[in-house]
Amino acid sequence: MEGSIGTPILWAGFTVFILAMLALDLGVFHRRAHVIGTQEALGWSIFWIVLALAFNVGIVYWFGPERGLEFLTGYLIEKALSVDNIFVFLVIFSYFAVPVEYRHRVLFWGIMGAIVFRAVFILAGAALLQMFHWVIYLFGGLLIFTGVKVLRSRGEEIHPERNPVFRLVRRYVPLVPAYHGQRFFVRLGGKLFATPLLLVLTVVEATDIVFAVDSIPAIFAVTRDPFIVYTSNIFAILGLRALFFLVSGIVSRFSYLHLGLGFVLIFVGLKMATSDFYRIPIGISLGIVALFIGGSIAASLLFPPRPALPVGKGREMAVDPPSQEEPASDL
Repeated sequence: MEGSIGTPILWAGFTVFILAMLALDLGVFHRRAHVIGTQEALGWSIFWIVLALAFNVGIVYWFGPERGLEFLTGYLIEKALSVDNIFVFLVIFSYFAVPVEYRHRVLFWGIMGAIVFRAVFILAGAALLQMFHWVIYLFGGLLIFTGVKVLRSRGEEIHPERNPVFRLVRRYVPLVPAYHGQRFFVRLGGKLFATPLLLVLTVVEATDIVFAVDSIPAIFAVTRDPFIVYTSNIFAILGLRALFFLVSGIVSRFSYLHLGLGFVLIFVGLKMATSDFYRIPIGISLGIVALFIGGSIAASLLFPPRPALPVGKGREMAVDPPSQEEPASDL
């Protein structure tokens, strides 16, 4: 295995750059809470994608096309998996009745936490793979198991109230029952209370940690370079907020996306588990991942399912999918 391209200077420079971009995002462009419209979300989505591709070009120029393909494949895998995150975030926001204008702030701080947690997971995963080579088979098996689970789990309901972090926070942190703007804490009667927005943030963070258990091993199947794994992960999740506001209204139309994601996870799991015997070229891996994701999205748009209920004698009437809206939590 080749050494990592991530020198201390590159790690420090990339971290400073990302923190600067996030500070500009929250401190300048989204300083005031407002509803993110489609046009603004599209603009930010394009911005983050172009920034990631520009970084990819830099990787190709300085470190060669193979490393560039590794970054692009990892970025595509993480970007595809993040679409599934959007559905879960929608359920969380609906369950807690989070006002639309406050959702960007929750996602922003959720991504800040994700940057820290994923750095820890990636460095730990790289150390494990270096010290204990057999971990590669464990990661591969985990991805295959998760892929099969994804293929079979479509339609299961998501219950944010069953999240252990949710129960822990509600039990030990004093909460007020109503939102107070976009604040996470509020002082009432000289005592500090958490607002429901903090509870939403903790559930989002906990959910992202669960997602990271799947996505990080998937990218390790593409490359063992921690710097490539980390940067492709971070660029993908940086665009998650804009992608959320852009496609949240149509994500339910991607009925077969779970099939594409499941097959991607199974493929990268097999790739990782068999890497000691046969190494699939990175270009072929990129093509297979793109085929699974693009094919599932195209099938969803071209052949949408048509749920129907029987009405009267042999008649059927098409019905809309059940609403995801649920009452707010009684905090």
